[in-house]
Amino acid sequence: MRAVPTCLPVTANWLLSSSSSSSSKSQSSPNLFFHNSFRFRALHQLLRRNVSSTLTLTRCSTHLLRKVEFSMAESDSSCDNIPAYAEIVVVRHGETEWNHDGRIQGHLDIDLNDAGRQQAVAVAERLSKEPKISVVYSSDLKRALVTAETIAAKCGGLEVIKDTDLRERHLGDLQGKVYSDAVKACPEAYKAFTSPSKDQEIPGGGESRDQLFVRCTSALQRIGNKHKGERVVVVTHGGVIRSLYKRACPNEKTGPKVLNTSVNVFHLSDGDKWTLQVRGDVSHLDQTGFLESGFGGDKNSG
Repeated sequence: MRAVPTCLPVTANWLLSSSSSSSSKSQSSPNLFFHNSFRFRALHQLLRRNVSSTLTLTRCSTHLLRKVEFSMAESDSSCDNIPAYAEIVVVRHGETEWNHDGRIQGHLDIDLNDAGRQQAVAVAERLSKEPKISVVYSSDLKRALVTAETIAAKCGGLEVIKDTDLRERHLGDLQGKVYSDAVKACPEAYKAFTSPSKDQEIPGGGESRDQLFVRCTSALQRIGNKHKGERVVVVTHGGVIRSLYKRACPNEKTGPKVLNTSVNVFHLSDGDKWTLQVRGDVSHLDQTGFLESGFGGDKNSG
């Protein structure tokens, strides 16, 4: 048994000192019984406010305060079980007509098509049945934002926070071009886009791969730092998700396409440690018939 803490207020010492001597008389004296009840109710409140360790009490006191101690232990246990990481569920937006046609989007603001809206409903249904989500973040571009709003509504009317750092890569002069025609329509931009150099910017205001990497990984780290111990959804784009893969798994080669509404789960721990738990899961689309596309305006980003 641990000793009564030296920081225990005088009021608590008074309550404890009288509890043992009074308890033997309480059964024969209603006044004493209610007097003791008052003392222990007061001690109960004092413990909840000021004392974090279990007090050394008499047998009678311990019995009467058992529920208080159990409540305190239960509270301590729940604090110990808070994970030291943020679980971030990263979802690619639903399909757009430009995805379907193989047209490069980049920062151009294209809305979901009918298939994309049904994909958004399917992923929202899935996430609503999984562990609780605290908040939804999204790129401010329509195709991501509408997907995010569908998820947020299905998961209990959650807030959607727009973040421009979650936008797709700006692809300069290539934006709006059909990918198969881009080499002829914009040869310089296409050459820059396919360059092996990570710091090569694309003519027309396009970003390099390094610029995209810094922008979107910093955004996810910021979200992770803010939401330790929580499960958060981030809705974004194919090129962004490729960069997040690279941050979590720097030694891996480029993987398969990043499909529309694919689910990817990252754990962001203290010390800026990232682990990829789930990659490209589209099991929620298996029965929908809306899995044909996946083009993200970039052959390297789905």
